[in-house]
Amino acid sequence: MLRLNQSGRLRTGRVSEVGGVYLLTAVVNGREPIFDDWLLGRLVVKQLRDAHEDQWADSLAFVVMPDHIHWLVQLRGKTLAELMCGIKSRSGLTVNRALGRKGRLWQKGYHDRGVRHEADLKDFARYVVCNPIRAGLVGRVHDYPLWDVWWL
Repeated sequence: MLRLNQSGRLRTGRVSEVGGVYLLTAVVNGREPIFDDWLLGRLVVKQLRDAHEDQWADSLAFVVMPDHIHWLVQLRGKTLAELMCGIKSRSGLTVNRALGRKGRLWQKGYHDRGVRHEADLKDFARYVVCNPIRAGLVGRVHDYPLWDVWWL
C-alpha cells in the first residue's frame, strides 16, 4: 500500500474556519529539546503573541515545551495552514538567528484538533498549561515560565 505524507494537510473532514477554535501542536525537528533553554522558548512565545497582535488568531492558551508547542487559538485573519506556516517560519528564523545556525527548526506539518463546544474550552486550556506537570518538568504550573492562558 502506498502511503503519502499528509502531515501538512488538514485531517479528513476538517475545515479551517475563521472564528473556529483549534488546539494546534507543532514538534521540533528530531524532537530536539531546544526549548530546555527558556530564553529560546521566550522567542517562540513572542511569535505567538505577535500573531495575536497581528490579528492572525486570538491566542487562548499556549505552552512551549522542550521539544514541542501546544497552542489553543481562535482563527481570525489566517487559515490554519497560513497560521502555522507563519508561526513556524517566524520562530524558526528567530531561534536559528539566536543560535547562529541555519536549517529546519520544526518538523513538517502540525496536528490540529477542532474544539466543537465552548464548554470544552477550559478543559482544553487546562490540558495545554498542565503539560509541564504531566511531563514531570515542574510540580506546579506557575513554576514553568513558558505558558499563558487568558482564563482558567
